[in-house]
Amino acid sequence: MAEALASPACAPAPREANASLTDWVAVAAGSLGALLATLDISITNSALPQIQGQIGASGTEGTWISTGYLMSEIVMIPLAAWLTRVLGLRRFLMGNAILFTLFSMYCGLSTSLMAMVLGRIGQGFAGGAMIPTAQTIIRTRLPRHQMSVGMSVFGLTVLLGPLMGPVVGGWLTENASWRWCFFLNLPISLALVALLWSGLRPEKTNLQQFIKADWVGILGLALGLSTLTVVLEEGQREHWFESHMIVWLSLLSLLGFFLIAVGQVTAAKPIVRLNLLRNPRYASVILIVSTVGAAIYSISYLLPQFLGTVAGYNAQQAGSIMLLSGLPAFLLMPVLPALLQRYDSRWLVSIGLVMFAISCAMDVGLTAQSVGHDFYGSQLLRGFAQILAMMPLNQASMAAVAAHEAGDAAGLYNMSRNLGGSIGLALMGVMIDRRDTYHDDMIRESLTANSTQGQDYMASQTAGFLVQTGDQALAQLKATAQLAGNIATQATVMTFNECFYLLGIALAVCVPLALLLKKPANHP
Repeated sequence: MAEALASPACAPAPREANASLTDWVAVAAGSLGALLATLDISITNSALPQIQGQIGASGTEGTWISTGYLMSEIVMIPLAAWLTRVLGLRRFLMGNAILFTLFSMYCGLSTSLMAMVLGRIGQGFAGGAMIPTAQTIIRTRLPRHQMSVGMSVFGLTVLLGPLMGPVVGGWLTENASWRWCFFLNLPISLALVALLWSGLRPEKTNLQQFIKADWVGILGLALGLSTLTVVLEEGQREHWFESHMIVWLSLLSLLGFFLIAVGQVTAAKPIVRLNLLRNPRYASVILIVSTVGAAIYSISYLLPQFLGTVAGYNAQQAGSIMLLSGLPAFLLMPVLPALLQRYDSRWLVSIGLVMFAISCAMDVGLTAQSVGHDFYGSQLLRGFAQILAMMPLNQASMAAVAAHEAGDAAGLYNMSRNLGGSIGLALMGVMIDRRDTYHDDMIRESLTANSTQGQDYMASQTAGFLVQTGDQALAQLKATAQLAGNIATQATVMTFNECFYLLGIALAVCVPLALLLKKPANHP
């Protein structure tokens, strides 16, 4: 009798049912939306020179085409969970997909800088909603034992978008027109709308959520994050606090963050759930993903810059080197869900961070003769590292919180990744500007007129130019200009080596944080 009574209590919990076809359609829709949003960030950067030329924008003005998108995207990401509760997930996502398409067409037809920037701001708002909601769909529609598959699909789209962007944008710009970088979104968005319509159930609007919202926090969020993004993106070009614009935007950003803090105390449901950071496991995820985001964004800037300025590559050639880090994603795709289910997230993330740091160390020995094939090994290793670090982080961020907190956690996670990327780019800009000047000055000081090596170099170069021109003065002038160019190139190479070294150190420091992560449970 005792055994009969005890057996039901001791029996294992029944396994959750597998996700239905409709659930997988919803996951596919969310992942496609995330791909569309991440692809559109980088695809435009490769076409930026052509866009600036046709709409009459200078180099400094043209940066607002990218800054406008990032500024609005980072504001929308943490708002997505609240707007989903207000409008319903299907209505909210379909509306954003349609708006994204309309703004894309508007950008593709733009003929002025103002129109282009306004279109990019609209794209950023619509696209920013698609990334965190994809994670929410996976967390709420898939059973735990299949969540690793959904997170793998989502993570691959987020990683492949920035990698494919430069290649696709470079090819379209070289072979068609930069406008197709925006027109390409039309067929993808139509497919997205169809998937959302069939994969998500209609939900009623909840106007009470809108009326009782944390409006102080929303105002602070919009003000603080948008101005901070502009400060980080434009600060280096504007010489930071020497610019009145940067000073005022910094003050407005501080005001915005003060309002967010007020909302945390006064609102019943703050717009940004910062109390989630009290959970050490979730806080570790946020710190790691911010650092990894900074590294990914920084390398996506450093590598094309080096290949363009030192190796003389065009956008399409540089993009093909960048795409190498995407090959491991396709190689690991069949086995990635099994890896996430079988092995502890702490070890996967730790291995990924170590590999990422090693890939940066492999690029520390660059020279002025380095070209694309010198990055083959580091790019392939970096691809494996990103997969092993980011995929478990996606899953760990959802495993560290309850199901009803998934939307807020996804928003904070993606906001941290993007904000980390902006901070990383700003730091790289400062470092490149200052260290490049420093190395240039040091090389010039070490190369004196009494240097035998310098005299021999100048004599040989002058003789070579003299044969070409037949004018001694012109030959000396050309030799001096060439020497100055070589000094500048050497200073640039030394600076890029230091940037990769710094990124490697930052990634290595994050390894101990991985030990605080929680392995997602495969069963309830």
